[in-house]
Amino acid sequence: MPFHILVVEDDADINQLLCILLAKNGYKTEQAFSGSEAKLLLSMKRYDLALLDLMLPGLSGEALIRDIRSSSVMPVIVISAKTETQAKVEALKSGADDYITKPFIKEEVLARIEACLRRCNDFSSAEQAAQAAPGLLAYQDLVLDLSSRSAAAAGKPLTLTSKEFDILAILVRSPGKVFTREELFQMVWKEKYAVEDNTINVHVSNLRSKLSRSNPDGSYIETVWGIGFKMV
Repeated sequence: MPFHILVVEDDADINQLLCILLAKNGYKTEQAFSGSEAKLLLSMKRYDLALLDLMLPGLSGEALIRDIRSSSVMPVIVISAKTETQAKVEALKSGADDYITKPFIKEEVLARIEACLRRCNDFSSAEQAAQAAPGLLAYQDLVLDLSSRSAAAAGKPLTLTSKEFDILAILVRSPGKVFTREELFQMVWKEKYAVEDNTINVHVSNLRSKLSRSNPDGSYIETVWGIGFKMV
C-alpha cells in the first residue's frame, strides 16, 4: 500500500508540482491550501507524512505543527521560503522533523521524505515490540529495560552510568521532541542549571561513543543546533 502524504501549501502551482512529483514516485497525496483546511483533514484521516509551508492562511505552519505534535508522531517536513536560522530553529522546536528551503530540488525532497518515512517505520516496529513487553522502551534497534535499568543497541549490551541511562530514557520516550540542555539537566540531576555547565554535552558525547561501539553504522542522538538534543 502506498504511503499517504498530505501536502499543505497555499501556492496552487507549488502544491500541484509537489503532488505530481510524489505521485510519479508512488505516493498517494492529498492537497490542503490553508492551515485550517489541513487541520480539518488531519482530524478525519490518517496520513503517513505531512509536507507543509509555514506561511499559511487560517493557521500558520508553526501552529499546525504544534497541533499535530499534541496527538501524533507523524513525520512533518517543512518546505518554506523562510531561510533565517531562527525560523528553522522555531519549526524544529515546534516538532518538525526536517526543514527544506525554497526554491527546492526535487531529488532532495524525495530523499528527505524517504528518510523520514524509514525512521518512522523503524520507530513503529520498535514501539510495537515495547508495547508487547511492559517496562521496555525501544527506538530503532535500541532497547531499554526500565526495571533492570539495562540497555542494548543492535542486540549488544550497553554499559551505561545511571545518568547516561536516564538521559537516554528521556530522549527515547519522546523521540520527536527536542530537549534543551537545561531541560535534560534539571530532569536528571534535579538541580538548577548553569548556562556554562558542560555536563550534558559530556554525557551525550559518552553516550554516542558507547552506542557507536555497539553499532558503528547506527545513528541515534542528534544535536539540534542552538537548542539541544533529540533522537535521530
